[in-house]
Amino acid sequence: MIRKPAASSSSSSSPSSFLLLGGSLMKKVLDAIKELVKDANFDWSSTGFSLRAMDSSHVALVALLLRSEGFEHYRCDRNISMGMNLDNMSKMPEMMISSPSRPTTAEILSPLCLRALGFLLFRVLDCGCQLSIVEDDGFALLYSLFLAQDKISDFEMKLMDVDSEHLGIPEADFHAIVRMPSAEFARIYRDLASIGDNVIISVTKDGVKFSTRGDIGTANIVLRQNTTVDKPEDSTIIEMHEPVSLTFALRYMNSFAKATPLSNQVTISLSSDMPVLVEYKIAEMDRLRFYLAPKIEEDEDETKPET
Repeated sequence: MIRKPAASSSSSSSPSSFLLLGGSLMKKVLDAIKELVKDANFDWSSTGFSLRAMDSSHVALVALLLRSEGFEHYRCDRNISMGMNLDNMSKMPEMMISSPSRPTTAEILSPLCLRALGFLLFRVLDCGCQLSIVEDDGFALLYSLFLAQDKISDFEMKLMDVDSEHLGIPEADFHAIVRMPSAEFARIYRDLASIGDNVIISVTKDGVKFSTRGDIGTANIVLRQNTTVDKPEDSTIIEMHEPVSLTFALRYMNSFAKATPLSNQVTISLSSDMPVLVEYKIAEMDRLRFYLAPKIEEDEDETKPET
């Protein structure tokens, strides 16, 4: 439930909460998850920003964490949850225009930027552009674009009452962990999707194998350990404690791969009869995680490639 800000005579000149981050980052994050999650609560606190939501089929879980330390400037005086439509929200940063001049903090906090807009929740800075998101008494979001402090564009988007229960994160001692280039991850699933609907991920001492089967035939892609010293982002690292083989829906894996622009590497963590964890590290401390339940055994028999 969205919590209204307490009335205050000084609220228009002294915002209760604000933060700064790259607008392009927010756009990439929204593009990565909007296909899976339509509506979600954006949770803000003194430690950072988080989002946790399931897809409509309750098969996949999305968990986003952006810590306060990762922002150029961050302040949040109280916890707040804002329900928003992700597809609508993703359209806003597209309207941001880069500027060669980067304003100083003093300019950002000038009276022009902090004019009477109600309760200021956060402000996004991207090469001279700022995207402000405001919660006012009408529970509306007001987006304001400041370019060199001489142009302002306003957009309104209504907040939503998103009814979502607390979603626990599955815990597991993973049998196998694969770290690989995110672009290769996306390419594998894109290629396999042209053959079948499901993918079998198998990790053995020989490497990690991605397999599928469809009406036109079968496909198998095997990756082996490959450490590249000069370009660590191109390395494939496989940690196997026990062999594991699980089947997943390819359409979900292809959706996860939309997060490729966020990170050069992706980590796939697997454990028998447990959801797979697909993780993209954002900078040093932030992360976007996807959890996907494996297909049940009777479905696996139908999709398993012939050996």
